[in-house]
Amino acid sequence: MKAITNTDFHFPGQVSRYVGKVRDVYDIDGKYILLVVTDRISAFDVVLPKGIPCKGQVLNQIASRFLDLTSDIVPNWKIAEVDPMATIGVMCEPFKVEMVVRGYLAGHAWREYCAGKRTLCGEPLPEGLKENQKLPRPIITPTTKASEGHDEDISRDEIISSGLVPAEDYALLEKYTLALYQRGCELAAKRGLILMDTKYEFGKKDGKIYLMDEIHTPDSSRYIYADGYEERLASGERQKQLSKEFVREWLMSEGFRGQAGQQVPPMTEEVVAGITDRYVELYEHITGEAFVSHEEEDIPGRIERNVNAFLAGKR
Repeated sequence: MKAITNTDFHFPGQVSRYVGKVRDVYDIDGKYILLVVTDRISAFDVVLPKGIPCKGQVLNQIASRFLDLTSDIVPNWKIAEVDPMATIGVMCEPFKVEMVVRGYLAGHAWREYCAGKRTLCGEPLPEGLKENQKLPRPIITPTTKASEGHDEDISRDEIISSGLVPAEDYALLEKYTLALYQRGCELAAKRGLILMDTKYEFGKKDGKIYLMDEIHTPDSSRYIYADGYEERLASGERQKQLSKEFVREWLMSEGFRGQAGQQVPPMTEEVVAGITDRYVELYEHITGEAFVSHEEEDIPGRIERNVNAFLAGKR
């Protein structure tokens, strides 16, 4: 299988192309945003040297599904899923923070907790917690959105006092974040999964707040299997997870944490195939449907045809 790690389209009305860590973002007529979800993969804010076949399709189709399943909570940017790897939507002005919500102590929060921190982004954490333990209540631990380098933890008070987000808007972001997380947990539970934590991005258009980008994908969320969770927690065993955290754990086991001077460990064919398998596994568990790989020889050509067909209908 071939990984699609780069696109360079020239669509009618195209104003610009921006290359993010994973997505190639096209501005069409200053009116639409086209997100092409590539097979690039990042960890610790570093884009890894090899792409993961099928990953872009998995992310795009899961995000598209959950945008539809949460549109009653908050308006979102999606207009149409125009291709298995691409979605087009309305252009918004993004808020410069990511709204991370945590229902369990895992990942970055657990690493900070192990380092002795008992407050994360202004949210107190009780003593005596175990890794992956459910928190007394979901907490919001925002981060800055860095154009380069690492995102940084930031508190609600710091966001408002620095002017990153007005207080009135931030209150809505908190409300939407908690409601979206609750919906995500309910949907995951129906599939035998626990949504431990996730993140949301929001923007504004014509004075209205919209949910943007991806939602409840393995890149933005941490899922584990509900079956056996309590037993593994009690015994200190590792939880069975379906998220990108296993990629971070593999990198850490090889001595890589994204710090200056560190080299990404070799990504063998076996490693790449294993990551693809995990992404497909999550897709099938979270959607309840078999994953259908669109392995055409000319995937970029297919994307271009599908996008052009959509745009032709809008002109």
